[in-house]
Amino acid sequence: MSTLITNIGELVTNAPDEAGADGSGGAGGPGGAEGSGEAGGPGGAGGIRGAGGSAAGSGFAALSDAALVIEDGRIAWTGSASLAPAADDLVDAAGRAVLPGFVDSHAHLVFAGERGAEFAARMAGVPYTAGGIRSTVAATRAASDAELGGNLRRLAAEMLAQGITTFECKSGYGLTVSDEARSLALAAQVTPEVTYLGAHVVPPEFAADPAGYVDLVTGPMLDACAPHARWVDVFCERGAFDADQARAILAAGRLAGLQPRVHANQLGEGPGVQVAVEAGAASADHCSYLSGSDVEALASSGTVATLLPGVEFCTRQPYPDARRLLDAGVTVAIATDCNPGSCFTSSMPFCIALAVRDMRMTTQEAVWAATAGGARALRRDDVGRLRVGSRADLIMLSAPSHAYLAYRPGVPLVAAVWRDGRLLAGGA
Repeated sequence: MSTLITNIGELVTNAPDEAGADGSGGAGGPGGAEGSGEAGGPGGAGGIRGAGGSAAGSGFAALSDAALVIEDGRIAWTGSASLAPAADDLVDAAGRAVLPGFVDSHAHLVFAGERGAEFAARMAGVPYTAGGIRSTVAATRAASDAELGGNLRRLAAEMLAQGITTFECKSGYGLTVSDEARSLALAAQVTPEVTYLGAHVVPPEFAADPAGYVDLVTGPMLDACAPHARWVDVFCERGAFDADQARAILAAGRLAGLQPRVHANQLGEGPGVQVAVEAGAASADHCSYLSGSDVEALASSGTVATLLPGVEFCTRQPYPDARRLLDAGVTVAIATDCNPGSCFTSSMPFCIALAVRDMRMTTQEAVWAATAGGARALRRDDVGRLRVGSRADLIMLSAPSHAYLAYRPGVPLVAAVWRDGRLLAGGA
C-alpha cells in the first residue's frame, strides 16, 4: 500500500546529498545542495535550500512545491510535485509544510507526583539546585506499576500529538534495584531508546555512603537494569557524581553492553563534557556552562551537544551558547528534557522557538537539531530525515514553512503525524 502526499509547500528532507537531477528517487528537483544559503528563502520550484555555516545547519535541506511517497512504512520517493508517481492513496497538503518527525533524545517520563509548588518557588526567586529530584524519587517508589505506566503512556501520547515520533526515556526516579528495573521495563514498552540512569542522584539512604551507592549502581542494579536498556547515563555534576564516579559508572555500563551518554555542565563548569568525550558518549546533555577546552573537545569528537532550552526557561538559568558551539563545528541537538521538576514540557515546537529566540540559532539550525540532530544523538540514521529508505516518520504543519515553529510560538501548528507510514495523530 502506498501513499502520495503532494502539493507540499515546503518539504524539509535534511538530505541535501540526495538531490536528483530529474526529481526522482532522491531529494529531487533542480538546484544544488547548497541552494540559496538563505534561511527561509524561496528556493525555487522543487529547489533545495541549505543553512550552511555550521555542522548542524549544513545538513538542512528543503524542497518547494514538493511531494513524497510512503510505501511499507518507508519513504519511497521525494521530489517535485509535478513529477510525482501514482500511489494507492492521495493526501493533498494544500501548500502546508512537511517535516521529519521530531526526535527527542532526552526525556524522563517514568515518575509519579508533580512539583508545581517547586516551580512557583523558583519563579519567586528560590534557586534551582536539583534537590527536588528526591521528592520525585519518594513518589515514584510509592507508585504502582499501573500508575507509572499510565502516566508514561499519557506523556508519550502528548509528545506524539506535538510531532515527536522518536523519543528516549530514562529511569532515575527509583534509585533502588527493583524500582530502577521496573522503570526501565515500563519504558521499554513504549520506546526502544531506553536509558539506565541509576546515577541520577545519590538517594537519601546512601547520603553517608556515596561510594556504596556507586557500587550498587555498577553492580546489582546494573545487572537488573541492563536487559531493559540501550544506554547508560550519569549526572556528572556537583551534588551528584564526580568525574571518577562517572567514569566508573559509564565503564561498567559499557561492559554490560550499554552505550554511554552524560548529563554534563548544567549547573556550572565541570568535568562532565570531558568525561563524555573520553568515554565516546553519543551525547553530552545540557552543556550550559562550557570552557574553551570543552567546546574544542566536542568539536573534535563524535559526541553531540544536546541542548535543553526548556530547562533554562523553567529554572531561569542562562541559556547555552548554541551559536558558539555551531560556529566551532559542534553537532548540536535540541531535546525537551520533559521531567516533573526542571522542565515539565513535552513540546518540541516550544523548545525550537526558545532555541531561535534565546540561543541565537537560525530556524533551519533549530529544526535540524530537533530532527536530524536528535537522531545523531541517538546514533540513528533511519529517522530525522525524509530520504528514500528512511522510516516514514513525518509531520504536517498548519503553516507553509518550518519557520512558523518559531514565528508563531505557543500556537499548536502540528496538524498531522505519521509514524512508520501510519497516520497516528491529527488529520491530513
